[in-house]
Amino acid sequence: MSKKVAIIASNGGLFDAYKVYNIATAAAATDAEVAIFFTFEGLNLIHKEAYQQLPMPEGKEHFAEGFAKANVPAIPELVAMAQDLGVKFIGCQMTMDVMGLEKEAFVDGIEVGGAVTFLEFANDADVTLTF
Repeated sequence: MSKKVAIIASNGGLFDAYKVYNIATAAAATDAEVAIFFTFEGLNLIHKEAYQQLPMPEGKEHFAEGFAKANVPAIPELVAMAQDLGVKFIGCQMTMDVMGLEKEAFVDGIEVGGAVTFLEFANDADVTLTF
């Protein structure tokens, strides 16, 4: 029986994206079943336009050179890696409705669901994280 990792992504910055996708891909690579629930600003992490240009946090611009030197993949690459590893992406229906966003605004392959959809997955998760 594989482990389950449930992640809530409620923040939408560049560092948030790296945290979410680093944990999700690492868990999936070790055969865990992984789901990420994207809500509020976390939807930026899967938005077709936003996720390609997440800003570096103010005062942290020096990290850009470190990311480049360490060959850290860009967020779109991490999204593709996560999906290739079978990570389930759930976009929060309520937040999408509040923001007037449609499923087509997000990367292909997401599921749209509410908190209950995520809770059904997370109910028996071995690890639950929030970023």
